[in-house]
Amino acid sequence: MTSGKLVLKNMLRRRGRFVFTLLGIVIGMASFVTFMSLGGSLKSQIERESAALGANLVVTPKGSCAYEQVSILTGEQMPTNINAEEVAAIRAIEGMTAIPYLAERSAIENRPVSVMGVLPEETRRFKNWQLAAGEYFPTEAAEGAVLGAVLAEQFGLQPGSDVRIRGEQIPVLGVLAETGGKDDLTVFLSLPVAQRLYGQAGLVSYVAVRVERLDEVELYANRIRDAVALGVVSDKQMRNSVLSIVGTVNVTLQLIAAVAILAAAFGIVNTMMTATYERRREIGILQAMGATRAGIFRLFLLESGVYGLLGGIGGAALGGLAAVLATPYIGQNAATSFVKGSQSSIDPLTFCGAVLFSTLVAMAAGLYPAVKASKLSPVEAISYE
Repeated sequence: MTSGKLVLKNMLRRRGRFVFTLLGIVIGMASFVTFMSLGGSLKSQIERESAALGANLVVTPKGSCAYEQVSILTGEQMPTNINAEEVAAIRAIEGMTAIPYLAERSAIENRPVSVMGVLPEETRRFKNWQLAAGEYFPTEAAEGAVLGAVLAEQFGLQPGSDVRIRGEQIPVLGVLAETGGKDDLTVFLSLPVAQRLYGQAGLVSYVAVRVERLDEVELYANRIRDAVALGVVSDKQMRNSVLSIVGTVNVTLQLIAAVAILAAAFGIVNTMMTATYERRREIGILQAMGATRAGIFRLFLLESGVYGLLGGIGGAALGGLAAVLATPYIGQNAATSFVKGSQSSIDPLTFCGAVLFSTLVAMAAGLYPAVKASKLSPVEAISYE
């Protein structure tokens, strides 16, 4: 009988123990892979949103606190206390383009959506939007809404439909071409209309700034600070700050998953130690037939590795599926809404890495039982009752 057949026979001898040991590995690895997949999705989405913002500098109401930076990238509601005079002072600085935004929230069919008040033509040029259907705002204060592509598809809206914002029926003028960012999940109103609906006359949430000379970003940041008593943060600072927050959360979640993997490893140790004592006579017979201590060691180590291999494959597949299924349900706040509209999936490299990691952990867990089994003397093993 070959080593492979012998290992399979021994594993299936106690099927209940085999199943529960395997489930421990699968659950631990699934947790680990799920968090890795979601963390990768969050990071890539942050990078896309930062690029889609199209700004080198962002002026915030209360300074560069992390909550406001997350809110800007996700389109969440923010404190709205940049007034018209401050906006005018910022836009008066030469050598840069400054676009104000009013970020608010609403609900369609009891599901939360982002609402953004914009200066139609300036914002369209700033973000290089293309129209997929209908028409764009005909005037700077037009009564109507332009929708992101994903949002329009989710709610079955099209030009000519109506959306209810703050108790008013707003006609849908058009639908933007897909951008791959949070704009796809946003309702856009002209800034005057948004300010009227939300009672924010003369106020905006933040101002996005694009400078003409990238080597003078810090110079323009200082000019803005001299002109207004507001916070100014560069796109790189904002991205790094948000990535730091997401990274900390992701590491914490992965550590929790690592505890589950560690528990599964001890399950393997327990299973293999039990198998060592139960199979003493078998070990003695193998030794009597010419099996060496190294051969016994390899046999037990191979059995541990098979547990890890099967658990890794099952855990990686389950974790990838869980990440995909979880994506639509975790974008309900500023900390996680980066994943809205993104496609969480497990890439082949992550899958292979998870399987390899699981196999190595399982083999490490099986080292001690394998050593114990290999050290049994033939007489002791074959005389065991």
